[in-house]
Amino acid sequence: MLFSSLIFLFLFLPLVLTGYYILPGTRYKNILLLLVSIFFYAWGEPVYILLLPASILINHAFGLLISSGSTGKKLFLTASIVFNVGLIVLFKYLPFFIINLNNILPLHIPVPKMALPLGISFYTFKVITYLVDVYRGIVPAQKSLINHALYISLFPQLTAGPIVKYSDISTQLDNRNHTLNMFARGVAKFILGLGKKIILSNNLALIADSIFNFKSGTFGVLAAWIGLISYSLQIYFDFSGYSDMAIGLGRMFGFEVDENFYYPYISKSVGEFWRRWHISLGSFFRDYVYIPLGGSRCKSQLANYRNLFVVWFLTGLWHGASWNFIVWGLYFGFLIALERVFLLNLLHKLPKFFQHLYLIAATVIGWVFFRTDNLSHAVMYFKKLFGLSVTIDLADPLLLLHDNILLLIIAILACTPLIKNLVLSLSKHRFFPYAAGFGLILIYFISIMYLGNSSYNPFIYFRF
Repeated sequence: MLFSSLIFLFLFLPLVLTGYYILPGTRYKNILLLLVSIFFYAWGEPVYILLLPASILINHAFGLLISSGSTGKKLFLTASIVFNVGLIVLFKYLPFFIINLNNILPLHIPVPKMALPLGISFYTFKVITYLVDVYRGIVPAQKSLINHALYISLFPQLTAGPIVKYSDISTQLDNRNHTLNMFARGVAKFILGLGKKIILSNNLALIADSIFNFKSGTFGVLAAWIGLISYSLQIYFDFSGYSDMAIGLGRMFGFEVDENFYYPYISKSVGEFWRRWHISLGSFFRDYVYIPLGGSRCKSQLANYRNLFVVWFLTGLWHGASWNFIVWGLYFGFLIALERVFLLNLLHKLPKFFQHLYLIAATVIGWVFFRTDNLSHAVMYFKKLFGLSVTIDLADPLLLLHDNILLLIIAILACTPLIKNLVLSLSKHRFFPYAAGFGLILIYFISIMYLGNSSYNPFIYFRF
C-alpha cells in the first residue's frame, strides 16, 4: 500500500487516525499501531508474510540475551548480526552470487527465483542499530515485545525508511506528546512530501523514462542530458518525498524523527552531498560499519582508504544486487577519496559556483549507473552524453524541453532553500497562516487530481 494511493489517503489513514485518538493511553495506542503496521505489511507482502513477525521474535530474544550481562553477549551479538545479514543475503543477493559464480566457474548451479521481501533492507538495519546499541550499553534492551515489534514494524518507516536508530526513538515508544501543533506539522510535512512525489517526481519520471527506455540508443546528446537531469531530479523528489511523508505520518502519531534529506544538490563537494542525502543510511554505515572498522584513524593511510571503499562497496550493494550499483558505490567512494587526498583543497581555492558545478556534474553522471539496467546500457548512455555515438535522433529533445521547461524550472528551484527562505520571510505577515493553509490544500488537491488521472505511481526505493 503506497502512501500516495487513494486507498491509503481516503481509507487506511483516516481509519487509523480515528482509532488511534479514540483509544486512551500510550499502551493501547501502541497496540493499535502495531496491529495496523502488521496489516500494512501483509497488504504489500503476500509471499513472505511470516518473515517480519519471525524476525521480530528472534531479534527480541537476541536483545534480551545480549543485555543479560553474561560473558557470552559478544557471541550473541555476532550470532544476531549473522542472522540478520544472512536474511538479506539469502533473499536479496543469493541469485546474484550464483549467477556470477556460474559465469566465473564451469558450474551450472540452479538460480533460485526469489522475490525481495518488502522493506527487508530497511527494517533489518533498524534491528542492527538496536542490537549493537544494546551491546554498547547506549540503550537498555526493550523488555516489552509490543514496543520492540512496534519499533521494527511502524508502518510510516517500514517499507522505505528512514532508518531510524532505536536510540533516537526508544523513549518515544512509552512517552510521546500528542499536540495539535505537532499534528499540524505532521500534516503539512506529509502534504509537501505528497506533492514532491506526485506533482514533481512522477512527471519528471515520464521525461526520464522516455529517454532511458530508448534501449537502442536512438537519441542524441541533448536528449541524453535532458533525460539524465530529469532522472536526477526525479530520484531526489521521489525519495525525499517519501521520507517527508514518513516523517509527517510519524508526527501525526506523536513520533519525532530527524530529517532524511537536507538540500543535497546545493552541496559543494561529494562528501557534503552524502551528508545531506539519505542521511539515515549514511549515519548507519558511519556508526555501525566505518567507525568499527577504524574509520579514518587507522595507523596506515592504506587502512583508512580500505575502510572508505568497504563502506562504499556495501552502500552500492545495499541498493541492489547488480554490478551497476556496486560500480555506482565505488565511483562515489573514489571521488571522496580524491577529495581527501587533494581535490577538496583545490576546490576550496575556487569560487563557490565552480565548487557547486563540480558537485552537480559528479553526482548527475553517477546517476547513470543507478538508472540503467546493466553496465552495457550505462556505457551506451555515457557515449550518448559525450557525443561518442552518432545515431539518428528519434527523440525530439527541443520539443521535450519546450513541453516540460516549467516543470524542470520548478523542480530545480525546489531543490534549493529558496522557496523555504521565501516562506520564512513571509511567515511574520498576519495573513501568512491563511496563505500557507491555502497553499497546502492546493498541493493536496492537485496531487489527488494526478492520482485520479494516472496509474503511474511507483516508488524507486521500494525495490531496494
